[in-house]
Amino acid sequence: MGRVTERRKVIRIRDGAVTSRPDTLVAEEPLEIRLNGKSLAITMRTPGDDFALAAGFLVSEGVLAGAADLQNIVYCAGAADGGTSLSERSRGLGGGSNTYNVVDVKTAPGVVLPDITLERNVYTTSSCGLCGKASLDAVRTTARWPIADTPPVRVDPELLASLPDRLRAAQRVFDRTGGLHAAALFAEDGELLDVREDVGRHNAVDKLVGRALQSGSLPLSRSVLLVSGRASFELAQKAVMAGIPVLAAVSAPSSLAVDLAAETGLTLVGFLRGSSMNVYAGQDRVALRAATAQG
Repeated sequence: MGRVTERRKVIRIRDGAVTSRPDTLVAEEPLEIRLNGKSLAITMRTPGDDFALAAGFLVSEGVLAGAADLQNIVYCAGAADGGTSLSERSRGLGGGSNTYNVVDVKTAPGVVLPDITLERNVYTTSSCGLCGKASLDAVRTTARWPIADTPPVRVDPELLASLPDRLRAAQRVFDRTGGLHAAALFAEDGELLDVREDVGRHNAVDKLVGRALQSGSLPLSRSVLLVSGRASFELAQKAVMAGIPVLAAVSAPSSLAVDLAAETGLTLVGFLRGSSMNVYAGQDRVALRAATAQG
């Protein structure tokens, strides 16, 4: 498996002075995700948590809903169907030509696969997620855990305002590179449950959701998802498919993300900076004071 960071020589210019020095960059490599031996998607990602990324991706695709749906995930040689599991690799068994940029997800016997999954190949990028993804209606009808039916969750604006600094403090690789997005899961009382970094914000979310699936924690019905950057339709979709009731972003949401949030009952918060924020949908989960809720 590739490294999370790499070193490159750069020319640095500061106040007219020119120096040569090495710089630490975030690594970006392709990952092919196969489903039961068939190629499904290629994403550009930061190596690490590849199995969780693949599992989380398949949660958002409506393929997996829990650990019982998953038989195993293996690394594959790039040009072959054979695989070597992570435990086998650690023992030095097989996989001599393995590049660890191809994973095959095998579903448990009896798991019914959506037709759309097997009929298309998807190319995803580190910036936009799935291009031309399913419509709002399709996401709403395929969600395993309708958010509107989840137990009520209430979060204070003050708690939401504290989350970006806590996320930033947990970004270990960002401190070295300045080039990573992050996603974090918080409990409704503000406890940090998990944080993942990746060159793509949607990959970071997939890693979080995949780890939750592997640990048997889905649905994440009493949690808050915080993402660096903007809230796209794909991120709102991933929150809905994982049963997450609150999605917050430090930047703006897209119009389609707001539409999806309104359709599904997702609470969507954007421009979460300092004590300021915009609530675009699902304001009933935000404990607003009467005076501030007017206008």
